[in-house]
Amino acid sequence: MDAINKNDRFNGSFKKLIRMVVLCACGILINLGGAALAEWLELPLFLDTIGTVLTAGLGGFVPGVTVGLLSNVIKALTTDPVSIYYGFINVLIAVITAFFTQKGYLKKIWTTLLYVLIISLIGGIVSAILTWFLYGFAGEGISVPFVKYLYNNGTFNMFQAQLLADFIIDLADKAVTVIILLIVLFIIPEKVKESMWVDGWKQTPLSKEARNAARRTKNRSLSVRTRILILLMSACFLIAAASTVISFMLYRDSTIDDHIKLGEGVAYLAASVVDADHVDDYIEQGEEADGYLDIENRLYNIRNSSPDIQYVYVYKIMEDGCHVVFDLDTDGLAGSEPGDIIEFDDAFSKYLPALLAGEKIDPIISDETYGWLLTVYQPVYDSNGVCQCYAAIDISMDQLREDQHSFFAKLIALFLGFFIFVLTVGLWIAEFNIIYPVNTMATSASGFAYNSDEARMNSVERIKELDIHTGDEIENLYLALVKTTEDSMQYVADIQEHTETISNMQNGLIMVLADLVESRDKCTGDHVKKTAAYARIIMNKMKEEGIYKDQVTDEFIADVEHAAPLHDIGKIKVSDTILNKPARLTDEEFTEMKKHTTAGKEIIDQAIAIVPDSAYLNEAKNLSTYHHEKWDGSGYPEGLSGEEIPLSARIMAVADVFDALVSNRSYKKGFPFEKAMDIIREGLGTHFDPLVAQAFLDAEDEVRRVAEEHSKKYDGEVNEKQ
Repeated sequence: MDAINKNDRFNGSFKKLIRMVVLCACGILINLGGAALAEWLELPLFLDTIGTVLTAGLGGFVPGVTVGLLSNVIKALTTDPVSIYYGFINVLIAVITAFFTQKGYLKKIWTTLLYVLIISLIGGIVSAILTWFLYGFAGEGISVPFVKYLYNNGTFNMFQAQLLADFIIDLADKAVTVIILLIVLFIIPEKVKESMWVDGWKQTPLSKEARNAARRTKNRSLSVRTRILILLMSACFLIAAASTVISFMLYRDSTIDDHIKLGEGVAYLAASVVDADHVDDYIEQGEEADGYLDIENRLYNIRNSSPDIQYVYVYKIMEDGCHVVFDLDTDGLAGSEPGDIIEFDDAFSKYLPALLAGEKIDPIISDETYGWLLTVYQPVYDSNGVCQCYAAIDISMDQLREDQHSFFAKLIALFLGFFIFVLTVGLWIAEFNIIYPVNTMATSASGFAYNSDEARMNSVERIKELDIHTGDEIENLYLALVKTTEDSMQYVADIQEHTETISNMQNGLIMVLADLVESRDKCTGDHVKKTAAYARIIMNKMKEEGIYKDQVTDEFIADVEHAAPLHDIGKIKVSDTILNKPARLTDEEFTEMKKHTTAGKEIIDQAIAIVPDSAYLNEAKNLSTYHHEKWDGSGYPEGLSGEEIPLSARIMAVADVFDALVSNRSYKKGFPFEKAMDIIREGLGTHFDPLVAQAFLDAEDEVRRVAEEHSKKYDGEVNEKQ
């Protein structure tokens, strides 16, 4: 049987996997095909998320995020490398689509409109912000003409124009996408949609109601789902943060190294064209000096060789400052004239001794008078090997700053895409492998019913029907729970059987004891059995009519019925002469007879001392002690009145008196049934609790049946003796 189940599970899992792969493949093809179609027809739409929303709407979270991420990865590897950075938008749209579909929100107009607005904001606004970081104003995409139109109109600044244009275009794109999704959801039959939804059940699938109940479990602290979410988010964030910082630093250092190499190469080239033997002539005569203009032109050619080179100049470093030898004009900024003296920037103060000594210094990065610059100084030596001046190259680092922003935006975009993907898949796996199995076990165990054999068996079957097969510690826990519950139920059944045996023995001993007392009283005629039957009738009627409903429970009824035969147990201490006197008792004899109530109390107190927690013995004590008390306080032994008298004793008072009235005694003949009922009726509110007595009267038919059965039995026994 287990082998069959394992084969069925394997086949079912394999089929689910195949369905998921096919669904994802179709979704990716639709995304890529839609994007290609929009580009081919030159439509002002993207059409690159249709497959994502269809897959998420039909298959759920995991297929949706898979299609969303892989579509952009494949597109980046084949046609558009930048697409990888927009993958997180596709993944986020998949999550939102699966959520709205699972909740049934796409069946309502206003929630559908809300869904379109949300995914348009994500696809438009978030995408516009990312595009801004990657390309700047109107740098890339189908929205460029619209962005420029909005900006040139003068109403919006560049950033606002970018946001608005991308949002409007994406709103139209997502409206088309959602319309296609709604049509597909409407056409496909419900059963087919259910079969396409990808789940990961490792147990018997739960209904929607049971699933919601499993999610709403109360916990003293954080739920497992929350802990897993925090763990996944923390792990992803820490890994991503570390990777981002390391990558960013490596990128920054690598870029700076490239700039330094460029600067050093250009500075060396510039130094090679300067004739150091005539530096003083260049300072004094400027362009009039022989060969000055030729060297200047060559320096211009060197500067123009790379867009990153911002300034090229040649300085002679002296105590009073930098004496200009050559200083090229740059972007409308005229260079200094030969012979001008430039004050030292603070960034160079620590290098002055080396510069004055004609030594070579390391490249300098400064952010002062002329912006963020990388400066490389190359000594220019004369024919005697003496440093006469320095050829300096300033490479602008502003582009590096922009590149760093773009690189950082790319890292964040990549992180978000994989973060959402890992988080979604991780929670999905945790939900089906941990959360649902554990919560359903807890729910089934907490709802275990013990009140009957059938309820217990049904509870065990419900646990077994969970069929949890995670293949790990959760499954081991489940199997242990099943075994424990089965063993416990068998143990409960054994205990119940023993308890019933003990209870029957107890009740039998009570009846033997009651019969022993009754055998001394020649006048009772099966009195204890009849009073127990009448008491049962009274209590059933009281429960039916809601009389003293807080007290008259099933347990109370059972205790009183079992204790009823002991109500006259005290008669065992009354002498046979008084107990079996064929005539009415004298006052002295009646006084002695009344002592059977207190004698009964003493006897049962001794039993309670041995079995202190017995509910039926407590009721037996009440019955034996107070069954001769009267509602108006005229009874004995203590003269209690009203509800001071225990309820069980008030019930027994009615049963005891009625049986005494209808029973034949050696000294009297029993009253007719109707006459006895009239006497009970007359005693309402004086002798008897009116509610208890009325319940007895309301059960007249049952009372008559019991009275007649015992009357026939008594008459038959008398005839046999005669």
